[in-house]
Amino acid sequence: MQVSEIEADGLKREFKVVIPAGHLETRMQERLTEIARTIQMPGFRPGKVPLKMVRQKYASAVMGEVLEKAVNDGAQSAISEKGLRPAVQPKVEITSFQEGADLEFSVAVEVLPEITPMDFATIALRREKAGVPDSEVDIALGHIAERGETSEPVDREARDGDTVVIDFVGTQDGIAFPGGSAEEYQLKLGSGAFIPGFEDQLLGKKAGDEVVVEVTFPESYGSEALAGKGARFDVKLREVRQTQVRAIDDDLAKSVGLDSLDALKQAVREEIGRELDSLARLKLKRKLLDVLADNHDFPVPAALVDGEFEGIWKQVEDDRKAGRLDAADAAKSEEDLTAEYRKLAERRVRLGLLLAEVGRSNNISISQDDLNRALMNEARRFPGQEHLVFQYYRNNPEALDSLRAPIFEDKVVDFILELAKVEETEVSAAELRKDPDEAATAEEETGGGKAKKRSSKKKSAE
Repeated sequence: MQVSEIEADGLKREFKVVIPAGHLETRMQERLTEIARTIQMPGFRPGKVPLKMVRQKYASAVMGEVLEKAVNDGAQSAISEKGLRPAVQPKVEITSFQEGADLEFSVAVEVLPEITPMDFATIALRREKAGVPDSEVDIALGHIAERGETSEPVDREARDGDTVVIDFVGTQDGIAFPGGSAEEYQLKLGSGAFIPGFEDQLLGKKAGDEVVVEVTFPESYGSEALAGKGARFDVKLREVRQTQVRAIDDDLAKSVGLDSLDALKQAVREEIGRELDSLARLKLKRKLLDVLADNHDFPVPAALVDGEFEGIWKQVEDDRKAGRLDAADAAKSEEDLTAEYRKLAERRVRLGLLLAEVGRSNNISISQDDLNRALMNEARRFPGQEHLVFQYYRNNPEALDSLRAPIFEDKVVDFILELAKVEETEVSAAELRKDPDEAATAEEETGGGKAKKRSSKKKSAE
């Protein structure tokens, strides 16, 4: 086999590969001989069919097999011979072939760049740490008590905090709009669950009353067809129910499986603490990724950037169709928006390649225990359906592989943080939470995490 380079342009490589006709004929003979051992033909015992007759019958099919294997093996050998690491599947094109002549084909491939990571010991970061405020524990206990609230019908006018059972039909210009109607809907007045102004117009009404509620949808409303527009709701009150507030006491704790109110408070405090610790890590990770992005500027394979961009742009298009495109993006030209998200795609690919190289060069791997823990965490997201989650991943190896990327990414991030200088700073819980988009962005910087809000995606491109 002869391999000669045709082109070397950045990360793109193209080779010409020539496989001698003699090699193909040898492989042809070997394969036909294999077939002859088992083939059955009238007038011949098994294994005694003349090779000439086997060739006449199977030459075309066997030649197809031989060519396919020769091309695949030749392309792989050419890449290995040159010591290349392909970033994507090579493109192979047969340029010349006639029976009895040499096989010629080209191999075009984008390779992974040479990456020299910065000295991680020079990185200085601040890790924020927050204690759990008593006020947050009290609020959480109040929410638990609310979930256990009961109500009973009362014969009086509706007050703030009451639950009203209503039928309603929403219309614009006399035409009902999708999602604007319901029967026997239970609405707690003062909850803010409905459009601003809707609940206020039901205060002071009694069971049996029919009310016309007129409101204006907020400009930020999720449906583009309704955002900023007025609507009329014809509402009938079926029932007014007075809420029975549940006391925050030992009985509340026992209703959720704990022995006492003190035990419930401690469980709530620990849960909030875990949430704050997780948020602190996400923000630290974002800061680290920013430093890494600022200090590495190696070329990235265009094919990987294209693939990443396509995934991001699909979400942009989906948001546009659903009326969820934020105002800042909606105001930009298609050209500017495309350039912005392509920049994000390039950043994500570069960070992904960097972390992959750090993991490879430092023998960072994912153990079965790591994978099992991730699977357990995924299953906990679906209480009562854990067995279905396990079954899904057991039957879908590709889905199981999708759990590996964020695990590997986090292990590499931890490795880098161990080498960096990280100073811990006490902050309030409010300060830690003041920029949730920034923390959410960290999970999607390299594509290893799940998709978050696109406002976060946009921010990470800056």
